[in-house]
Amino acid sequence: MKRQIFTEDHEAFRQTVRTFLAKEVEPYYEQWERDGVVSRDVWRAAGRQGLLGIAVPEEFGGGGEPDFRYAAVLAEEFTRAGAPGLAIGLHNDIVGPYLTGLATEEQQRRWLPGFCTGETITAIAMTEPGAGPDLQGIRTTAQDKGDHWLLNGSKTFISNGILADLVVVVARTTPEGGAHGLSLLVVERGTAGFERGRNLDKIGQKAQDTAELFFTDVRVPKENLLGELNGAFTHLMTNLAQERMAIAVAGIAGAEQLLELTTEYVKERTAFGRPLAKLQHIRFEIAELATECAVTRAFLDRCIEEHARGELDAVQASMAKWWATELQKRAADRCLQLHGGYGYMNEYRVAKAFTDGRVQTIYGGTTEIMKEIIGRSLLN
Repeated sequence: MKRQIFTEDHEAFRQTVRTFLAKEVEPYYEQWERDGVVSRDVWRAAGRQGLLGIAVPEEFGGGGEPDFRYAAVLAEEFTRAGAPGLAIGLHNDIVGPYLTGLATEEQQRRWLPGFCTGETITAIAMTEPGAGPDLQGIRTTAQDKGDHWLLNGSKTFISNGILADLVVVVARTTPEGGAHGLSLLVVERGTAGFERGRNLDKIGQKAQDTAELFFTDVRVPKENLLGELNGAFTHLMTNLAQERMAIAVAGIAGAEQLLELTTEYVKERTAFGRPLAKLQHIRFEIAELATECAVTRAFLDRCIEEHARGELDAVQASMAKWWATELQKRAADRCLQLHGGYGYMNEYRVAKAFTDGRVQTIYGGTTEIMKEIIGRSLLN
């Protein structure tokens, strides 16, 4: 079915993204995977091309376009290119709304211009070694010292952790923490006591730097409080729907790309003297996957439209995230199997898609958490 949600402007933007990927990303991506981190130059190139801060007001150097469909185009094209290492989605769709929606005008003038040019790379530090994504279990503390906050604690699995110049840190600002005692503090590169640990060795997304962060008596200026004091829980819940939608969009795009690659492979690959595509089992596998992708695409496109209008709720976003990422996981497994031994070789895109995409059902809230959100909404 022809998709109906994009205008000519969106499709023109898609061509811009594809040109950027072909010129600035694909020639260097294997080296970035070996390095475990992308070049800062590509972030600046993305800024020059207008791919950063799309929703940021023009007065701060952004695109002034809050339409989520542009973010969806970026997610789709980066997924199709097999280039998740350049975490523009995290920067634009997850951290960006905190800076545009919660920051004071003074903070926006300090941080947003560099955010849009790629000079300032961002991250959000929520997950902790002993608590995972459980906000109730956060132990990182920020003590009020009058003219500053004294920040102590550690975070792990932080995407952009090595490159980040600006880290939004979730910390306890009351002894009990929890839903009514957490705040967001912005820690800047070079602040005394802020240290980066290991660039973590993952099974996939090798070019995307994922790090441990440590805060030891870090003096955070009072003017770096983001949003309301003790209001982080509400702020985080408000922005989770967009984070999960961005992951879901990448999920269905990944499944569709796997279907396309595998369809071409089974047409060309022969076994027992004839193409794999002539075997009924293969045709059934492709038919099932194509139908699952088509049905999921219809739902995801509806969710993208709803979110672009500001009408998507947390439950719908959880449904989208759960279903699309689980489909991507199933598609990667089935398509690798259809590739046979070649599917196990890193030189084949299906192998990288298998390892790169596996985290999709984990970060942004696991599938199990998504089901709990949906179930509570229906049964409580």
